[in-house]
Amino acid sequence: MANGSTLPRRALGRQLRKLRDRAGLTQTAASRVAEISPQSYGRIEDGRQTKVTDLGLNALANAYKATDEERQLLLDLAREIRIATASGGSWWRGYTDAIASGFDHYLSLEESASWVTSWQTTVIPGLLQTREYRRAIDWSLNPNAATEDVERKLDVITRRQDLLDQPGFRFEALLSEAVIRYQIGGAAVMADQLQHLIERTELSGVEIRIVPFAEADPVGLLAKSFVLISFPPLSSSRLQEPPVAYTELLTGDLYMERGPELDRYAQEAERIRHVAWSESASRDAMLRVHKELK
Repeated sequence: MANGSTLPRRALGRQLRKLRDRAGLTQTAASRVAEISPQSYGRIEDGRQTKVTDLGLNALANAYKATDEERQLLLDLAREIRIATASGGSWWRGYTDAIASGFDHYLSLEESASWVTSWQTTVIPGLLQTREYRRAIDWSLNPNAATEDVERKLDVITRRQDLLDQPGFRFEALLSEAVIRYQIGGAAVMADQLQHLIERTELSGVEIRIVPFAEADPVGLLAKSFVLISFPPLSSSRLQEPPVAYTELLTGDLYMERGPELDRYAQEAERIRHVAWSESASRDAMLRVHKELK
């Protein structure tokens, strides 16, 4: 699986932050050393797309009193970013008009992932949605949207789902029973969506498990929906990037990458797995609801 430029950018940002903290310098001071704006330097440490040169990295390494090994790691990561960038832009660059502001960052993380765990309490996760199911959601959110705009958004969903066929990619969907019982788009649309879920369980890298209504422990319902994204080692440096927890809020998206926050989401996912039905029992439940809708 290709990591793209997202993972080496994140790794470079983490290494620079570590060295800067050790040197006791502020981001503003570091930006002066690299001869870029404080905003641009902040984006580098955040792992966002910003041009960084070997000259600037060498200047930062000098200011941070980096060892030869630390300096070489910075330069190796920068080279990996350039190689990944030169190989071509990510597929969603052609769909910027159909992607919500800021969601390209999520797509870049998702594309770089080796394992995604999605806990959902109300809707099917995007990687498993049918076009008709997603169309019903989009029309509900924006009933005045032009048909061509909605179709462009649906194309993005379809392209995202190519990940499920990538070797080495694993998708774990943990769903509240409400997700498979809400009749979004009507009975026919939901029946087709459930049939799609049942077919997806036949893929080796897809696991779908349901938390039943009868479960007395409200675990997961209190945490609300979230996604955990884990990554493979970088191809050249073999650095292991830490996971990211993501949650979609009404007023914006929230990404958590710090240890304590991340640990809480990882622990919550484990608790949800503990109360969820097995894969086979979850499949049986989807078959039952599918039969009720036909």
